[in-house]
Amino acid sequence: MTPKLTSFAAGGGCACKIPAGQLESAIAGLIGNDDPNVIVGLEDGDDASAIRINGDTAVISTADFFTPMLNDPYDWGRVAAANALSDVYAMGGDPITAINLVGWPVDLLGLDILREVLRGGMEVCNEAGISVTGGHSITAPEPIYGMSVTGIADPAKLMRNDAAAPGLPLTLTKGIGVGIFNNKHKATGEVSLEAVKSMTTLNREASKAAVYAGHKAATDITGFGLLGHLYKMCRASGVNAEINFADVPEIPGAKQALADGFVPGGSRRNLDWVREHLNVANSSLTEEDLVFLADAQTSGGLLVVGEVPGYPVIGHTVARPSSAGSDTSGAYITIN
Repeated sequence: MTPKLTSFAAGGGCACKIPAGQLESAIAGLIGNDDPNVIVGLEDGDDASAIRINGDTAVISTADFFTPMLNDPYDWGRVAAANALSDVYAMGGDPITAINLVGWPVDLLGLDILREVLRGGMEVCNEAGISVTGGHSITAPEPIYGMSVTGIADPAKLMRNDAAAPGLPLTLTKGIGVGIFNNKHKATGEVSLEAVKSMTTLNREASKAAVYAGHKAATDITGFGLLGHLYKMCRASGVNAEINFADVPEIPGAKQALADGFVPGGSRRNLDWVREHLNVANSSLTEEDLVFLADAQTSGGLLVVGEVPGYPVIGHTVARPSSAGSDTSGAYITIN
């Protein structure tokens, strides 16, 4: 019988990220070489880095790993791979190769379980049309799995989190709620097939559609939740946003699970971090509604500035008041 993987981890999935505010404090002031070929680097906490290697090609580099949010090792591997690949898709790129990143409590969990995790990751990479070409492993007190992914993109077609312009639609390509379902799964063992399907679905087609439409700004919604990632985009781009709560898609049953008390700690931390940048004065939203919008996603959808055919528009960007100037405090997101 396979052990309950989630019992070996304090967190799970992207909800085990270092809280956003703490992470930003840790890396503040760390500045690397002034390399003119760096198109996207440390500045705005984008989904991946982008380095120009010639006039029409940039290399995209990213890494993503986490502790298990599912008890099925094969599905955990699939989710982790899809999540890592998503960073490349969020930048408008195409992945070309991936390597495994593993931490494993070898005295607690058998290597047959690790093999299933790796098999799941490889299957998703096969679906993406790339090879897994290596990796690195260590012994660790908690099981950890993820990937470092390399991709390529046309520098002129990159999508970035600092390129949002005012007056454009905001499109979200997956429903919200996997963090809630993962919390319920850890507590009860119940599996949401809809959540697993969402987490293992590649963002490839959404990315290609956004690039084809000529959109310049996007990010993927992961551990900092919809509100956290939208705030980061608005702050980096110097714009505000308005979203309509009723238009935000839900993974079926997520709001009911939240009402039943399955609330990830990471989602509450996300809301605490972003709360001062929200304007909810003219809405009837409850605290529960805000937690839903801040739910810590794992392998979530793309948030694209611009309309993407086939996906719901949840709001739009607006110009930031000129009185705000360079002040990054105050509200960035109005929720109706």
